[in-house]
Amino acid sequence: MAREPVRMAAVKLRRLGASGLEVTPIAMGCWPIAGVTSLGVTETESLQTLEAAVDSGINFFDTAHCYGYEGESELRIRRALGHRREELVLATKGGIHYEDRRQVRDARPATLRRQCEESLRRLGTDRVELLYLHAPDPQVPLAESAGALRELLEAGKTRSIGLSNATVAQMEEFARICPLTACQPHFNMLQREIEVDVLPWCRRNDVAVVVYWPLLKGLLAGQLSRQHVFEPGDGRPKYPMFQGAEWDRNQDLVDELRQIATEAGRTVAELVLNWTIHQPGICAALCGARRPGQIAENARGMGWRLSESERGAIDAALLRRGTPVSRGAVT
Repeated sequence: MAREPVRMAAVKLRRLGASGLEVTPIAMGCWPIAGVTSLGVTETESLQTLEAAVDSGINFFDTAHCYGYEGESELRIRRALGHRREELVLATKGGIHYEDRRQVRDARPATLRRQCEESLRRLGTDRVELLYLHAPDPQVPLAESAGALRELLEAGKTRSIGLSNATVAQMEEFARICPLTACQPHFNMLQREIEVDVLPWCRRNDVAVVVYWPLLKGLLAGQLSRQHVFEPGDGRPKYPMFQGAEWDRNQDLVDELRQIATEAGRTVAELVLNWTIHQPGICAALCGARRPGQIAENARGMGWRLSESERGAIDAALLRRGTPVSRGAVT
């Protein structure tokens, strides 16, 4: 279903908490282009995808120190978009690294300072707009990590600070030490846990909620058939949403979403993303992509709104789906 690129005039930028920054409601999540769990990733196509994101109207890009065994994600952002730096809102994260190709949390102040400097060198910039603690480290007092990030904020290495994969209690503790602009949890039609406490807390405290997995690792994009066989090395089968009865129920839901999307003249991904970015309290949705066509389609999820009848049809489909089994990215 071919569509025209999103016109920026049609996209209302959103406040990123109290930072003074403004971002597009669809952002590019730059984990897939690192090639760690996504198969068939090439540098050429990754660079083309990053360029296509900007050309499609996206200004918000999310990466991390650990996106790639050797920082591939951050390096590719520099190669593709370094000449367009002033057009971008760049977010990166620290506090996770690799040892023997296994992720390890380390949020000690010295580690956060070192990783920040490494990320800035990779990105080819002297500051980012948003720097997250990737996840609280159970071996390090959260106040120490927050203090280190506050120092980086005061030193001008970042314009704002965020916290990812955290509970409300952890955000409250963090915010007592360091001004908190954004949080980054998972959220999508099938994983709505944050509606209970995280979203209300963030709305009360003017903290932007930037969600990952809005398409649930491709499941809600409508491109995975019921008979899909995952290749060896694909990380998705380890999640319950892609297994057994849960897979079948989720495919039933996607079939219903496809019918609603078709009647609306949209793709499933466009429909799902538009629903996501218009949920109360959501600032932006991070859309992972490794091909230009994917990110262009994702960008078409913004700049318009579902009708009341379409929202009602989606709500009814979700009610029929029932309560799903969920699991996060960082456990």
